[in-house]
Amino acid sequence: MADNPRRVLPPADTGPPEIEPARHQRSGAFGVVDIGTTKIACLIGRVESDGTLRVLGFGWQKGRGLASGDIIDLEAAEKAIRTCVGQAEDMADTRLRSVTVNLTCGQPQSRLFNVQWPVGGRAITEQDIRGVLNEGRARAEIDEREPIHVLPLNFAVDATDQVIDPRGLFCSTLNARLHVIDAAATALRTLESCINRCDLEIEDLVSAPMAAGLSSLVPEERELGAIIIDMGGGTTSMAVYADRQMMHTAQLPIGGLHVTKDLAIGLSTTLVHAERLKTLFGNVESSPDDDRELLPVPLVGEEDHQLAKVPRSMVVNIIRPRIEETFEYIKDRLDTSGLGRAAGNRVVLTGGACQLPGVRELAARMLSRQVRLGRPAALRGLPELASGPAFSTAAGLLSWAAGDGRAFQDINLDGEPRLGLFRRLVNFLKERV
Repeated sequence: MADNPRRVLPPADTGPPEIEPARHQRSGAFGVVDIGTTKIACLIGRVESDGTLRVLGFGWQKGRGLASGDIIDLEAAEKAIRTCVGQAEDMADTRLRSVTVNLTCGQPQSRLFNVQWPVGGRAITEQDIRGVLNEGRARAEIDEREPIHVLPLNFAVDATDQVIDPRGLFCSTLNARLHVIDAAATALRTLESCINRCDLEIEDLVSAPMAAGLSSLVPEERELGAIIIDMGGGTTSMAVYADRQMMHTAQLPIGGLHVTKDLAIGLSTTLVHAERLKTLFGNVESSPDDDRELLPVPLVGEEDHQLAKVPRSMVVNIIRPRIEETFEYIKDRLDTSGLGRAAGNRVVLTGGACQLPGVRELAARMLSRQVRLGRPAALRGLPELASGPAFSTAAGLLSWAAGDGRAFQDINLDGEPRLGLFRRLVNFLKERV
């Protein structure tokens, strides 16, 4: 939390940020899949001759077979993913063999490591960078947890710190501050199995808030400090950015679906009608007319024509505590991380659940920061349906797959791509023939 709290006036939502388009080098069509509890989205893109990214295909399906980001029904999840990818493939007139996927399963966690690497007075090489990252990856490996990202935050060359790219510099010891994001290995194996059942392979796994930040944050926010909060259906994830780096990330098993369930329980109605009430009449902020406005609510088990009448204030009073709880957890995670000052005075909300009226104003008060709604930066060919906050992660995944957002464009920092069973078997035979 900011050291000197002050009155915060949330700025008006002015739409997608104006971000200087990145220049990418990847060739051919490639795809990404944003797998969420309530929504699955697929984007297929291609890098044009001028280096800009164009969307060729888009698919969207209701999420099935997931709970709080984890797969709980393999068959249902496979069907939803396969249908979603098929829609995008038909639009793009291409077939995918591998996809980049967001990481929400396996309770992702964020940890920091300091690594010292002996150089011996010579010039630092690319192999030294790889050695530092592999050392950090090895130190991060613990029982049943698998490192997904090993991100260098900064380097120190002997007594000289804040070095961004140390290659070519001479030193005795290379020091590195690494940010490691890991997840439960069993959940990752289940995810890989589900993708393989769709006749696809996982090319890369990307932290969901990292992808959302890639598409929604402007360069100044990454540089000066900002918190991005991705409010999905089954989970809410956050990331702290500062000095152009993602410094910390955390995930909460709370999302928009929990608000819907609270309404269904509190009003004794169905989940379908609770979702409809939330969408049409939901609000976090109360108004003077809420007690007078009566809403028809069908009760569970009653005849269709038998409706109860409840004041809109009752809906607001059910929604508000859950959203307050979410931001209380976010505030606690931020305080625990010790990055409150580095995070600056800016919060960007993305994800479908952030579109509920009053969420931005409540976040501004509870976090004592300026808050805006984030949408994907404009991509050529991106459909209007996919231009809202709910698709920030999908758009960020596509940018990542094109090569954007990496500390070293010419070094693979995440190790070898994930290999499916068939490709692993082929490589096994090649090594022995």
